[in-house]
Amino acid sequence: MPPLKISDSSFEADVLKAAKPVVVDFWAEWCGPCRMIAPALEELATELGDKVTVAKLNIDESPQTPSKYGVRGVPTLMIFRDGQVAATKVGALPKSKIREWIEESLDAGSQSDSRLSSH
Repeated sequence: MPPLKISDSSFEADVLKAAKPVVVDFWAEWCGPCRMIAPALEELATELGDKVTVAKLNIDESPQTPSKYGVRGVPTLMIFRDGQVAATKVGALPKSKIREWIEESLDAGSQSDSRLSSH
């Protein structure tokens, strides 16, 4: 399944109110490293699709959301869980590192969820 294309207007519904965690790729057409990681994100969208949604937001077409979340450079990847930023990575990484970061972030989130429910 390809990454979801999102915008300032769809961000709340597609990301903040999503049922599962969302990895948002803040990118731009003119950004070489953004184009470099795009195929990896497309593959991860399919491979991890049952656990997480991968979404792409073009910062030139939708400048409000990156500004709100303090995005200063692209590519910036953020994982949103329950409407909050759970993790952030700036810069291009190989697919294996992106996958590792996503999985570690998801594991950390599920562990804190279980700690919260056990009290």
